Amino acid sequence: MIHPFRTNDEVTAAIPAVIGHLRAGGLIAYPTETVYGLGSLASDAGLDALARLKGRPPRKPFLLLLSGPEMAVANGLVFNPAARALAEAFWPGPLTLVLPGGEGRLPARLRGAEGGIAVRHTSHPGMARLVATLGAPVTSTSANQPGGPPAPGAEGVGEFFPSAVASGELVILDGGVLGNVPPSTLVDCTTAQPAIIREGAIPRAELRRAVGRLAP
Repeated sequence: MIHPFRTNDEVTAAIPAVIGHLRAGGLIAYPTETVYGLGSLASDAGLDALARLKGRPPRKPFLLLLSGPEMAVANGLVFNPAARALAEAFWPGPLTLVLPGGEGRLPARLRGAEGGIAVRHTSHPGMARLVATLGAPVTSTSANQPGGPPAPGAEGVGEFFPSAVASGELVILDGGVLGNVPPSTLVDCTTAQPAIIREGAIPRAELRRAVGRLAP
């Protein structure tokens, strides 16, 4: 199934059905401020289904989309001064922070090699509303085949995963064709001195202009 997901009215109409689908264990494909993503609830069952769809190792972590820093704190994640400064400067937006904490509240398999969980407050208005209404994080990984480029739009997502769409497991939120935008910048904030894991949509120089000595 494909839900139009461009205007405020379309987002409002889609959210109840999409939340019901997620809570029933379903997967979604959705637009973000960078590329189309695939997601689920941040549960073991949801992570298993998402790993199967992507064809990736079941214990490889996914990042989480949040409705804001408050959702991170509510799930036990911890902001050090650098993480707080970066979030205040660039959230919502294409900045993913790896934060410590979350033990007992988020699945341990979300934790990466750095020892933290990767999270982002998305600036896509529709997805921001969806996550806020759901009241829980949504997992995120690019909507592509392993090693291939992300789908630029809803039609491409459907072509990548036709059986999941046909079975009803995967619901697509059609936010139109996205531009050629790099993925989010990924910063490890599990230690006092942050480190860039992946330089993406926000370059290092921009991070440093915004937060000075607290930047990676």
